[in-house]
Amino acid sequence: MVTTNSKFFDELAKLMGNAATAAQGVRKEVDTLVQGQVERVLNNLNVVKREEFDIVKDMAAKARSENEDLAKRIAELEARLAATKTTESP
Repeated sequence: MVTTNSKFFDELAKLMGNAATAAQGVRKEVDTLVQGQVERVLNNLNVVKREEFDIVKDMAAKARSENEDLAKRIAELEARLAATKTTESP
């Protein structure tokens, strides 16, 4: 009777192991399907990927900084021009 119980539990353990392996396979398959569906929906909505967003954000920050620098240069040049005009006037 001990041998029968041991064999029964061995078979039960194998069955549980196979079930766990099958469950992992199903989970991976479901994950893959869900990820594919989510990507398809996001592509249909024209959602931008994070990497692309970060690149454009950095470009905008650089452009803003350059614009501020150019605005300062213009202000300085206008001030010089105004100073030149006042010294030339009688």
